[in-house]
Amino acid sequence: MELMVTISIAGILLGVAIPSFTSIISSNRLTTYANELVTALNFARSEAIKRGMQVTVRNKGASTHWESGWNVFVDSDGSNAFNDDGDAALCELGEDCLLRTYDALSIGYTLTTGGSVYKDYAAYLSNGTSKSVAGDTFRLCNGTDKTASRAIIINAVGRVRVSTGTASCP
Repeated sequence: MELMVTISIAGILLGVAIPSFTSIISSNRLTTYANELVTALNFARSEAIKRGMQVTVRNKGASTHWESGWNVFVDSDGSNAFNDDGDAALCELGEDCLLRTYDALSIGYTLTTGGSVYKDYAAYLSNGTSKSVAGDTFRLCNGTDKTASRAIIINAVGRVRVSTGTASCP
């Protein structure tokens, strides 16, 4: 009898705790993905200053949809596209140098830009400022839940900040 009461209480507690635990996991994933993008952008900015060259963060997916991942590379010709001659030697004179690559987000998570400024890439010049003269906002969502979403905002100078909740999710 005592065992049945204990199992019943444990079942009730699990029934209450599991939905809360699921939302905590989702929130932690959103925070992790937002931090990965912020880290990539800050890394690109610091490398541009350190190397005295343009460094670009370019998405691996379709325009405005960044959930397929992104690459950070030294953009030696300023074309905003990764150019490599395909031989075994990396980072030769005149070709771009891949610094880091970031994997795709989990299924169900979306990362989109708000406009046309950073639809394919975000680039930083040798002085640390953004190549673009206007800011933009990335929206990181898990489905259509606006309350648990993140907005990654890049101002006109290129500084990045994160806020919780966005105006819309796809």
